[in-house]
Amino acid sequence: MEVPRNGPEPLPAWAVPPPGGFTAEALDRIPDLPPHTELIDGSLVFAGPQRKYHMHFIRLLEYGLPRSVPPGFEVLREFDVILAPRQRPVPDLMVGRSPAGGEDDGDRTACRAEDVVLVVEVVSPESEDRDRETKPMKYARAGIRHFWRVERGEDGNPVVYVYELDRAGVTYAISGIHHDRLKLSVPFDIDIDIALTAIDRL
Repeated sequence: MEVPRNGPEPLPAWAVPPPGGFTAEALDRIPDLPPHTELIDGSLVFAGPQRKYHMHFIRLLEYGLPRSVPPGFEVLREFDVILAPRQRPVPDLMVGRSPAGGEDDGDRTACRAEDVVLVVEVVSPESEDRDRETKPMKYARAGIRHFWRVERGEDGNPVVYVYELDRAGVTYAISGIHHDRLKLSVPFDIDIDIALTAIDRL
């Protein structure tokens, strides 16, 4: 016979924010936090279900980018980046500097903004405002030089909007819009077939 419970289940630690909101460093100490939880302005943002096209777009770039980045850099998928004490977003992809001297960083849970050269966000309906406005603004203010925004085009293929930090270092300026093929000379020499038909050749 099942023993009746005494009162409601206790709330998880992340359900009640502390005064002033959560901090980036505190996220590693919060038990049972849902995967890929972001911290924006001290508030937790939870990931919704991933759409299939979102997964395909990430896959195309995740396959192509490692062939382009030089030694000393690494491509990370859905990995935290700490921008400020109350800002810890989770880009879909990013390129950062590898630890110096072959240092073992297997327990690392986040990158620092100063070690990141490129962040990539694939826009989904539930994250449009964050991916188009909120997160790019914060990436730019943190000094991350390159930002790509990936949208679903009318034909279903990805469209990559490429941005670079302006000379003032406070906002992004668009430097190109790419269909079918992503060919760039910065931050590295990059040439990636981004048409969805390329998935069959991966």
